[in-house]
Amino acid sequence: MNHYQLEKDIEHLERVITRLSGKDRIPLSYWRGRLESVSSGDLVPSQVQRVKRLREALAELEQRVDEESRRR
Repeated sequence: MNHYQLEKDIEHLERVITRLSGKDRIPLSYWRGRLESVSSGDLVPSQVQRVKRLREALAELEQRVDEESRRR
C-alpha cells in the first residue's frame, strides 16, 4: 500500500473510530480488521503513533461493549 493510501486510511479510521458505539451496524471486529490492515503497511513514525492511539481507542470501546453486554 502506498503512503498516500495509508494516510487516507488512517485519516478515515481517525474520523470513524472516535464516533463508534457498540450499537453501530458495522461490527467492531470489522474496524479492528481495517486497523490491522493499515498496521501492516510501511508506516512512518508519526503514523505508527496515530495507529497506536487508534488501537487503544478501539480496545477501550471493545472493553466497554463487553462490560455492557455482561451486565445484561
